[in-house]
Amino acid sequence: MPTQIGLISLGCAKNLIDSEIMLGHLQEQGMTLIPDPELADALIINTCSFIDVAKDESVSTIIEAVNARQEDPAREKQKIIVAGCLSQRFQKDLPGLLPEVDAFIGLDQITNVADIVRETLNRDHAKEGSLDTVTKKSRYIPDYTTPRFRLTPKYMAYLKIAEGCNHTCAFCIIPKIRGQHRSRTQDSVVKEAKGLIAQGVKEINLISQDTTYFGMDKWQGLGNRPNPTSGVDSTKGESLASLLRALNELEGDFWIRLLYTHPAHWSGELIETIAQCPKVARYVDIPLQHISNHMLKKMNRKTDGSYIRELLERMREGIPDLAIRTTFITGFPGETQEDHEELLEFINSFQFERCGVFQYSKEEGTRAFQMQDHIHHATRKKRHRELSAAIDEVAQAVNERQLDTLKRVLVEEEGIARSMWDAPDIDGRIFVPIDAPIGEFMNVRIKDHRGYDLIAEESPKSL
Repeated sequence: MPTQIGLISLGCAKNLIDSEIMLGHLQEQGMTLIPDPELADALIINTCSFIDVAKDESVSTIIEAVNARQEDPAREKQKIIVAGCLSQRFQKDLPGLLPEVDAFIGLDQITNVADIVRETLNRDHAKEGSLDTVTKKSRYIPDYTTPRFRLTPKYMAYLKIAEGCNHTCAFCIIPKIRGQHRSRTQDSVVKEAKGLIAQGVKEINLISQDTTYFGMDKWQGLGNRPNPTSGVDSTKGESLASLLRALNELEGDFWIRLLYTHPAHWSGELIETIAQCPKVARYVDIPLQHISNHMLKKMNRKTDGSYIRELLERMREGIPDLAIRTTFITGFPGETQEDHEELLEFINSFQFERCGVFQYSKEEGTRAFQMQDHIHHATRKKRHRELSAAIDEVAQAVNERQLDTLKRVLVEEEGIARSMWDAPDIDGRIFVPIDAPIGEFMNVRIKDHRGYDLIAEESPKSL
């Protein structure tokens, strides 16, 4: 009987792709994924550790699996393997803190997962302890030839175009976990996208820690780095703009969605490219974190408020029918009431089509962790409530403006669809007729809204 593998994948879409790559390699080696963890020979938990909530979820999931194994005699021989960001971030501490875990896999070991599973199954944990395969620095990046078992629906996929991050934002631990930015080649990404389209994928979501930095890590010595402030754009070398144009030329009926962009690397060329490529969704995910110059400087965001405002206006002017999604952090160390009020006014006045806000999370190993002027938790919660209320009001106003408009939507499940303005598992839904074909596009007219969701009827008119 083939080795049976259970998998629990936690965290973001970037982590999900790592899970898919592990499953692809396991399947290639003759192992089988089963939906019931209690029946698995080995249970892999792919973890997240970006913020406290993610760490707590990861640790709780591991402990639950350990306890379930202890309480169920049928699972006595099951091996528990912890992979992902938690293993990578706390590689020195985890074997001691979680001695019941049989093996730890780092971010660069996901392609060796089959060998690690075999070794773990043959290992005497009581005598030899946990198997630790985590290397110090992450350097791995997938290619279009990398085996992958997709966990997303047939009509939708994520495509990782780069790994790591070169930014040193004061609140973020990602560069220390995932390493420096490293782009795939444009040819590799395009070939993988072509394969996904051939499999019936209707929506390709481009992801990385910073999609706007795609290709720029390979520009060393070319002397033509883009300057978004002056509008000077790339004339040679691969970039996100050149990638989008190449993807737009692929045959098929599909969307390309752009996630996780950084405001510092936008350019006039990228704005123009999105406007000129009909297959690129009129949706931009651009986490801004704050608008106050004081906060942006403390966060080390490499931008200021006037630059952000100018960039957003250029995006709206240059890309018709654009939805801008952003997220903000409230309660960052040193945030004054004036900083908070400036952010509140910005949310109310700019009217983001999609928006979210998070309370600052104090993360060990970041620059912000060492700051002295941390905000009291009650103040953070109060500011979060005020910003959330403003975001809710804006969302209602945005939805009001959608009434009686025509939209092309992708039907996800019975009676539920998404438009170009709605990223999977993030934004709202559009309720459509119950007999709408799942996994296909259709045209609808918006007739009502409820909370963050829209209600639509099928429209015979083309867009």
